[in-house]
Amino acid sequence: MNIQLPGKAATFQANQRERAEKQRTALGVEARSWYRITNQAGDEAEVMLYDEVGGWFGATADEFIADLRGITAPNLRVRINSPGGSVFEGIAIANALRSHPANVTVQVDGIAASIASVIAMSGDRIEMAPNTMLMIHDASGVCMGNADDMQEMAELLDLISDNIADAYAARAGGTRAEWRDRMRAETWYLPEDAVDAGLADEAAQTPKAGTPAGEPDGDEAEMARAYDLAAYGYTGPRREQPKAETGLTEDIRSLIGEEVAAQLRATVATAETVPAAEEPACVENEPAATTEYRGEHGPESVPLDAAPADDWTALVAALIPDDTDDWSALVSHLTEPDTSSSAAAEA
Repeated sequence: MNIQLPGKAATFQANQRERAEKQRTALGVEARSWYRITNQAGDEAEVMLYDEVGGWFGATADEFIADLRGITAPNLRVRINSPGGSVFEGIAIANALRSHPANVTVQVDGIAASIASVIAMSGDRIEMAPNTMLMIHDASGVCMGNADDMQEMAELLDLISDNIADAYAARAGGTRAEWRDRMRAETWYLPEDAVDAGLADEAAQTPKAGTPAGEPDGDEAEMARAYDLAAYGYTGPRREQPKAETGLTEDIRSLIGEEVAAQLRATVATAETVPAAEEPACVENEPAATTEYRGEHGPESVPLDAAPADDWTALVAALIPDDTDDWSALVSHLTEPDTSSSAAAEA
């Protein structure tokens, strides 16, 4: 299906090109190349549309169509990343792609907006790469003149928008009115949305060329490879080690020498054969031994096992005789009153 230009389109397009050329000359810039064609005679040629289509600073469709005629490959992949541009340049490109004898696959690499979305409709198959977008809206333009000129421009823009709506309807189905409603709302489509709307055939998940699906390539393969821990002495999962036997091991003997190891063995053997000191038998119901000290409120008795049991106490305990009773007998007649003299005084 070819998009038909309005009756005054030729004059309008010619005026656009003339004004664009004057603008470039005034600014001292050259028309930049907004497309690239490679592998023209191979099995699949590639066309990249990666900029504004035509417009004030872009090249015209004439150059693109001339280069397109040189493609003899049976398959043609058109990759689009464009915000749009000149409506009539885009329509000319779309019709040239439809007319080409190659099997045309359009691949949206970034964005296909405005007239670039119309170019995308020219493919025999349309693929949306991951995270790409497609946008449709009504045509817009600039006009200078009187009211009649403005009215004429409004009618022309409305006619162009109807023409573009027919392109979407021819591809995805529906009516012109339905697509004009979507265009007036400036509708954006994600890959899955474009497929659901009929504007694309596939939301592609494309692996790298020459790499089977699921298998990384190049640097990715190196990154995905399991890290080799053998360089750090790792030989596999840790296994439970048997408990070491009591005593010296062959590894220790090799470190300290047989002579020192023999001395250590003799020391350990001697310590194991010395019998432990026997503890005195416990006598039941025997009063606990106490010691007496003078506190703030007079003599007090404290169990011996509650007294400090340091080494010094143990050494001197046997040197201090327990002669409390003998001393008390010697001084008792000096401290206790004589009963006989007391009785005489009272009588």
